[in-house]
Amino acid sequence: MTGTGTNMKACVLHAINDLRYEDVPDPVRKHGEALIRIKAAGICGSDIPRVYEKGTYHFPTIPGHEFSGETIEADDAGIIGTKCAVFPIIPCRECESCLTGRYAQCFNYNYFGSRCDGGFAELISVPLWNIVPAPDGLDFEIIAMTEPCAVALHSLEQASFQSGASLCVFGAGPIGVMLGKWAVLKGASRVSLIDVDERKIDFARKLGFDTEITGKYDVVIEGSGTSAGYENAVTSAAPFGVVVLMGNPARDMTLSQHAYSKIMRDELTLKGTWNTSYNSEKNDWKITMENLAKLDISCLISHRFDFSRCNDAFSVLRERGEFVSKVMFVNN
Repeated sequence: MTGTGTNMKACVLHAINDLRYEDVPDPVRKHGEALIRIKAAGICGSDIPRVYEKGTYHFPTIPGHEFSGETIEADDAGIIGTKCAVFPIIPCRECESCLTGRYAQCFNYNYFGSRCDGGFAELISVPLWNIVPAPDGLDFEIIAMTEPCAVALHSLEQASFQSGASLCVFGAGPIGVMLGKWAVLKGASRVSLIDVDERKIDFARKLGFDTEITGKYDVVIEGSGTSAGYENAVTSAAPFGVVVLMGNPARDMTLSQHAYSKIMRDELTLKGTWNTSYNSEKNDWKITMENLAKLDISCLISHRFDFSRCNDAFSVLRERGEFVSKVMFVNN
């Protein structure tokens, strides 16, 4: 209902491997939405195949689903100036999953940054329901990591992780480190982060985590999306332990007869995880926002770029010629 009729700058994916920084029309705010000036946006690992291999659901699309900003226009003047993150799923609200509040399992959802325009832009208009208010004292870069932090929390919740439990994570990328930090905050007895990348291992070790498998674990999270990670996750679990499958697989996954037998004989529980819970009964985003300052995740940001250098930012993450953790766009 509201639009300025002017243009903003955005990172626009026109085709696979065709990302351009260019002028696009300002978003038009509809009734029930808020216009947000984006201040920071992180590149997710899933954005790499989205830009270089698989594409988005249509072209052109503005990618980006991990972002923060400040509300600058809304029907309710009282929320203008609010710092916020944005829950990226726009559910249909009509399917069976939506009617029970399981919006991540919606049969016909929209999604910022892949199915509709996302956060790699100066402005975005989003439904008020998707806005997650943030404390004034939090930095926009930290707020922009609410999404992966909430994903990490949800993974632990899938295992009903309790104080005193042990955790092993296969994959020491940003979400792996966030998992470790959540586990420590929840009172874990020990936490191991395992990876094949020596630079990630060194980083995890500097943060105080074990980087070798030390016995069996109550909870194991497979975050690599590889057959080797899947195999090791199962064989590292303690009897009656929980294995949570989180990593996005790039190809078919295989499991040895030995590991399959271990699932049966040790009566392991296998659970999947995708996205987060976001409803009135359980809201991973609200819990995450309340704990961001305690998690101390600013160390994860290894690179910062202006939107105008979007291709440089993606190249750094794709080529990995140096240590890379979280690559963040900063829009001052």
